[in-house]
Amino acid sequence: MTTKTVASTSTLPADAPKRERRQRVQSATTAVVLLKGLAALGGRASLTTLAAYVDESPAKVHRYLVSLMEESLVAQDPLTQLYVLGTECLAIGLAAMRMVDPIREAEPSLVLLRERLEVTCFVAIMGNRGPTIVRFEEPGLPVTVNVRVGSVMSLLWSATGRVFLGLLDESRIKAMAEEELAQSPADLRSQLDPDDPVGTLRAEVQSVQCATVKDANLKGISAVAAPLFDFNGRLCGALTALGATGGFDSSVDGPIAVAVRCEAQAISARLGYVAATAVRDVT
Repeated sequence: MTTKTVASTSTLPADAPKRERRQRVQSATTAVVLLKGLAALGGRASLTTLAAYVDESPAKVHRYLVSLMEESLVAQDPLTQLYVLGTECLAIGLAAMRMVDPIREAEPSLVLLRERLEVTCFVAIMGNRGPTIVRFEEPGLPVTVNVRVGSVMSLLWSATGRVFLGLLDESRIKAMAEEELAQSPADLRSQLDPDDPVGTLRAEVQSVQCATVKDANLKGISAVAAPLFDFNGRLCGALTALGATGGFDSSVDGPIAVAVRCEAQAISARLGYVAATAVRDVT
């Protein structure tokens, strides 16, 4: 009878299973870095460009790309030979986008602003009648204002409304603003550019990507608002902080405006918005 010799597992290093798991985790990390790098480069790049971007050797990057192509996470354009995000990435992205809710994504930022700045803050979306508050947070000592969830804000005289007026390029919005302007008292109209009040307001918001008001919509109340963008780059809401004018810095570069813009950008990022489009590789 022939006796088969079986290699003893005791000859393997004691840490072999742990080292193998660690290597697998490192491989997953590298694959994720490559996918994120490809996305940052516009979803399309040559091997050398992608390798340079992630600071890895082209040979190593190529090995990983082959594996990613086998799983349809990456594909190679047959005409340009550039690597592109694959169909499985599209499926993952669509699933994530279907789950995105601007109101839910804004809640942590609302709480943070309320606690850090001790101000009233809210999120508004564009409704049929105008910018409408959909989520509202107040500090421990709230400022008395006659706005709540469901309140419709002025397009011209609220910081919230000015964000929508400035960044939604729709004829309906402009017509609503013109109608509101015609019905506004002379003292409010005098605060705006006499030659092109709506156009000037829009240009101001577009230049700084936020809007501020002081004693305009409500006497004794100042506010700062910043835009929320979705994954298509379309304005989907506004994040607003307001408080009593005496203790509220409504300047564009003040700490409140900086904090509101920062949180608005964080919410937009969670909604899939990419602020700057990467230059695509065409080599």
